[in-house]
Amino acid sequence: MKDADEIPFIDLSVREILTEMKDTSEVMVDLAYAALMFDSEDIAHEVSELEEKMDNLNYAIKIKALLAARTREDAIQLSGLLQVAAAAEAISNAAGDLVKLQSVDIERRPFLSFMLRESEETIRMTTLSENSDMVNHTIDELAVEAETGMRIIAIRRRQRWIYDPEPETKLKARDTLIVRGTKDGYERLTEFTSGRKPWPFEEV
Repeated sequence: MKDADEIPFIDLSVREILTEMKDTSEVMVDLAYAALMFDSEDIAHEVSELEEKMDNLNYAIKIKALLAARTREDAIQLSGLLQVAAAAEAISNAAGDLVKLQSVDIERRPFLSFMLRESEETIRMTTLSENSDMVNHTIDELAVEAETGMRIIAIRRRQRWIYDPEPETKLKARDTLIVRGTKDGYERLTEFTSGRKPWPFEEV
């Protein structure tokens, strides 16, 4: 049996654990989709790693709930939070199941074109040109999602992957960005990543 200090995430509050579970499950879905779209074993492996993280988060929140429930009213209130956690866990399990479809030959994945056609938001890829004004600026400085509507869910930098990049992550020339958003947003973003248009920095 593990000691409390050996349980991952046990030091987080229930709210922090729930937030982490929500964010992680969303990233897993995006990455699972990207793994199939671009036939990437690296991204699929990351989904598996995140699935293990979700298991640890789910275990931690159950322990926290057991420790916090002192009365019947406490138990009722905490049961609602555990239902939210179970929903996030179910989403992460679905993402884990989704990447297993990678074992199917890419030529036999007609569902991908259907997903692209039916989804308002899709996963796409763009490479950052050396001529782009986005180079050497952080995601936060650029406010990429606010400016284009596209969310950067992963960055491939040479042989290394950066998943769910932080706002302070600085973009480099020749970075390959895996992004999620609408077709119009993607077209706008590629005008900037290609260097065809200057980035609309706010004037100070």
